[in-house]
Amino acid sequence: MSAGNFAVEPTPLDGLVALRTRTFADSRGWFYESWREDSFRALGLDLRFVQENQSRSRKGVLRGLHWQDATAPQGKLVRCTRGSVWDVAVDIRLGSPTFGRHHGEKLVESDPRFLWIPPGFAHGFLALEEDSEVQYRCTGYWDRAAERCLLWNDPELAIPWPAKGEPVLSEKDGKGMSLAEYRRNPSFRFGEGAR
Repeated sequence: MSAGNFAVEPTPLDGLVALRTRTFADSRGWFYESWREDSFRALGLDLRFVQENQSRSRKGVLRGLHWQDATAPQGKLVRCTRGSVWDVAVDIRLGSPTFGRHHGEKLVESDPRFLWIPPGFAHGFLALEEDSEVQYRCTGYWDRAAERCLLWNDPELAIPWPAKGEPVLSEKDGKGMSLAEYRRNPSFRFGEGAR
């Protein structure tokens, strides 16, 4: 499905959407639309963004898997604006037929592809090149009290991160919870039994 300069590419996880935008290139360089409300609405994505974030990471840095709980849900429109990253989303919606499954794909500066990660998904990425930058628009404000983290290498998730050796992690990300811990704690959950 397409609208304006944007096209939707489905993923195996319901609600998680990959988008591509048309690039206009000539001898001067290139141009593309990174957001257009009417086109997104025509694609069934009626989104209101309230915050935009940008990060730069050294090669081998892994950030995630983050989400905000149901007290302050946050969807993210993610793109790579420099270098490349392996971007991953995990369905954490209890009752979803794809609960606990993940989808990962390479996002590259030279290929304007986006991921729409709705509330109810944990998100993370691994920097594949030096000084890789990720930009993401958010539908909710960052809220420290609502921020949560899944363990990036939880054996139950079995995410095949394309890392050579151990990634560089923050202390918080190194202490993320397992999917089993997530299931046991109703205050963190999305879907059935969530508060």
